[in-house]
Amino acid sequence: MQEYTYKQNQLKALLERYKLNGLLLNRVSSISWATCGVNSAVNTATTNGPVRLFITKDKVYLITKNIEAPRLEQEGQLKTQGWEFIVTPWYEPDFDLREIVGEGPLGADFSHPGAIDLTAEISQLRSNLLPAEQTRFKGLGGQCAAAMAKTIHAIEPGMTEFEIASILSFETEKQGIKAIVNLVATDERIFKYRHPLPTEKQLQKYAMVVLCGRKWGLVCSLTRLVHFGNIPVEIQNKLTSVAKIDTELIRNTRPGKSIGEVFSQAVLAYQSEGYPNEWQLHHQGGMTGYEPRESVAGPQSKQIIQAGQFYAWNPSISGVKSEDTIFVGETENEMITKIDDWPTIDVSAGGVKFQRPAILQK
Repeated sequence: MQEYTYKQNQLKALLERYKLNGLLLNRVSSISWATCGVNSAVNTATTNGPVRLFITKDKVYLITKNIEAPRLEQEGQLKTQGWEFIVTPWYEPDFDLREIVGEGPLGADFSHPGAIDLTAEISQLRSNLLPAEQTRFKGLGGQCAAAMAKTIHAIEPGMTEFEIASILSFETEKQGIKAIVNLVATDERIFKYRHPLPTEKQLQKYAMVVLCGRKWGLVCSLTRLVHFGNIPVEIQNKLTSVAKIDTELIRNTRPGKSIGEVFSQAVLAYQSEGYPNEWQLHHQGGMTGYEPRESVAGPQSKQIIQAGQFYAWNPSISGVKSEDTIFVGETENEMITKIDDWPTIDVSAGGVKFQRPAILQK
């Protein structure tokens, strides 16, 4: 209950800061955070789910339909946690919050009529993870890495991208992980698309597999590449360059720096490697937590990096990409999606040697 109590205190501090009568949470990510890891999502394609949490100065409410309530009470143990259930039949209109707080000012974690939009503030709360959450996240990192490794090693020429994606789904789902982003590109499609949804195209020699896996509400990201036969020099050179760019992002992600500062170092690295415009073709990643990216880094990002946060950077040059999830510790960063025995590229930066994933050659 220590984690739950701490989060309740943070939410009630928001009430006080903005002089609110109530705070509404409806994002799947916010509900997992506030309930210490309970999943409220039914349709994983939606941002807002079938459950609302409503926090007032004196009480905390869970508002939902009769379809969801038994699962949340019995398996989620949310009544035991302290939420007062308000349940309406599925065929009736949603419960009106004004029955609880009248006409007073409200806040919400999304754009809601008549409420102050506190999306950014609540995202910041979600991203500063407590020790128990950090432990869960690191465990998720290891599970996602294992799923990726098994997927890559199972790939063979002739498989369709759909088949490869199905292997990744199987390897994640059997561990209780939902692959909320499952991207696969083969051969020339890797050079053409930054978000390659799987197709019926068959693999010839080269494949890229991308995963954002969600469990306990937390989302972990990584990408790996595999090539059958000799790797062309062009691809190898690009991968070396993107490994250097990724290293600059990772080594500069330290407490006290702004996300914008780190992003600027990446832009300089793109220029130094001879690819000055590639960063404009896809975002570079950023802070993660209960969303794939709680915030996407950009030149104007003023948010200050703090110990205890997690980041997933994903620099890319057409045809290659480098992506892992890291934990920002007090003294050093920790790679939580490292795959043992994976080939690596050694990169020296700031007097320190870093290892970034190479292309697995089969």
